[in-house]
Amino acid sequence: MITELFVTVLNMSITAGYVAAAVILARLFLRRVPKIFSYLLWSAVLIRLILPVSFTSGFSLLRLVQPHSNNPAGIGVMEFVPSDIALQLRPAVDAGIGGISRLINSSLPAAAQMASINPLQIILWASSIIWLTGVAVLLLYSVISYIRITARVRTATLVRENIFESDQINAPFVCGFIKPRIYIPTGMSDQELTYIVLHEQTHIRRLDYLIKPLAFLLVILHWFNPLMWLSYALMGKDMEMSCDEAVVRKLGSGIKGGYSTSLLTLATGRRGVPAGSPLAFGEGNVKSRIKNILAYRPPSPWVTVISFVLITVILAVCIVNPKPVALPESPLLYNGYHVEQLLTNRTPYIGAASKVGGLIGGTPVPEGLKAAGMELQTVAPPYGLTIKYDMNDSAGVKKDEAISGDVFYRNAIVLFSLIDNVDSITYVLTDPVGQVTYSLTDKSSPYGSASYSYTFERGQIDKLLGGDVRQYGADEAGLRQLIDRSGEMLSVNY
Repeated sequence: MITELFVTVLNMSITAGYVAAAVILARLFLRRVPKIFSYLLWSAVLIRLILPVSFTSGFSLLRLVQPHSNNPAGIGVMEFVPSDIALQLRPAVDAGIGGISRLINSSLPAAAQMASINPLQIILWASSIIWLTGVAVLLLYSVISYIRITARVRTATLVRENIFESDQINAPFVCGFIKPRIYIPTGMSDQELTYIVLHEQTHIRRLDYLIKPLAFLLVILHWFNPLMWLSYALMGKDMEMSCDEAVVRKLGSGIKGGYSTSLLTLATGRRGVPAGSPLAFGEGNVKSRIKNILAYRPPSPWVTVISFVLITVILAVCIVNPKPVALPESPLLYNGYHVEQLLTNRTPYIGAASKVGGLIGGTPVPEGLKAAGMELQTVAPPYGLTIKYDMNDSAGVKKDEAISGDVFYRNAIVLFSLIDNVDSITYVLTDPVGQVTYSLTDKSSPYGSASYSYTFERGQIDKLLGGDVRQYGADEAGLRQLIDRSGEMLSVNY
C-alpha cells in the first residue's frame, strides 16, 4: 500500500516537474507584463500536485514527454513509472526523455526468477519509508514554526479591525487560516502603515494566506523533487511582486520611493527552509522586488487582454493530459487465448496475485465450468498455484466418456511460461454430488465424484518441451508458438 502510494506521488511529481519547467520558461517571456499573470501560471503546477488524473486532449503540452506506455484505456493518468514496476521481469521506466529513461533503466535491478520477492520491491519499500520520514519531519518543522510565530504575537494589541501591533516582531505579516490577522511592528509611521496594510489586505483578498500554506504542504509531499522547491520560491516571489504592483497601481507611482525604502528596512532576512507561513511584508528577494516596483508601469488594456489570453492557453495545455498513444491493433484471441492480456500480466512471482489472476483470465475456460477462485502457495518452495472451477456440466472436460484433465494441459503449459517461479499448477473441479477426490494419476475413480484434482509439474513440462518453457513467454511470437505446440501435444498421456 505504501509503495503504491509512493509510486503515485512519484508520477504526479514527475508530471508537475515538466509543467513547472514550462512555467519557468514562460515566465522568461512574461518579464514585462504584470506579475499577477506569472503568479496565475503556478496554478497549473498546483493542480498537477493535487490531482493524479486529468482530462485528455490532443493539445496537451505533455505530449512532448508522453510515456510510450501511457495508459491505453483512455484514463487521464501520466504513468512514467509503471504501477507494477516492482513485479516486472525487467523493470523499466519511461521518463518521456529517451536519454534519461535509458540512464535510469540501466541502474534498475532485474527480477530474480527463483526468489519470492523482487529486489526492486525492497528498494521501493525502503524509498517509501524514507519519503514518509521526510514528510513527517518537514510537517513537524512547519507546525513548530507556526506555533512559535503565534506565541510571539499572543500579546499583540488591536489597532483597528483585523490589524494588530506587537513589539515582538520586526516586519508586518498576515497570520491565521480562518480569520487572518495583519500584524505590524510598533513604531511605524502613518505613511508606511497605509501602503503596507494595503499590501497585506491584498494578500487576504486573494486568499494568499491559504494558497501559500497549501503550496508548502504540497512541497512537503514532493520534498524529493528539487523543482518543486524552486517552484515554491518563484511562486512566492511572483506573489509578493504582484501585491507590490497592486499597491502602486492603487496609490500611484508617487509612493515608489517610500514603499521601496520601507521594504528594504523591513526585510525579514529569512534564510533556510521556508515554513509556508506567515506572509511577511519584507519576505523574498528584496532587491528584485524593489527593481520591479521602480520599473512598474500600469499595463495598457491591449497588453492585459493579450496576456490574459496567453496565460489561459498556457494553463490549458499544461493542465490536460495527452490522449493515449494508439496501439497497433491485434487479434483479441489466438486459439482461445488473450495473448496481449497474458503478456501484460507476465510475472516472475507467484505471489503477485493480481498478475496471476490476469493470467488465469487470459486462458480459455472449458465449457460447463465456472471460475471459483485460486489459491497461492508462496510460503516456501515448491511454490504452487491452485485454480478452482465449479462444474455445472461435464461435457467440456470429458474424454472417452470420463472426466479428464487433458483440457487443462495447454493452459498449464502457458501459465508455466509466464509465471517464472511457480513449480506446480493444480486444477480442482467441484461437483455438487459426492465428496470423492479424483487424482490425475488415478484413472479408475468413478465419474460423478464431487472433486477432481489435476496437478502439473514444471519439471514434467520442461522435459516434454525439451527445455525451459519460460523462454516461450518472452514475446508474442514465442507465446503463439507455445500455444500451437502445446495444442499438438494434447494427446500426451499423463
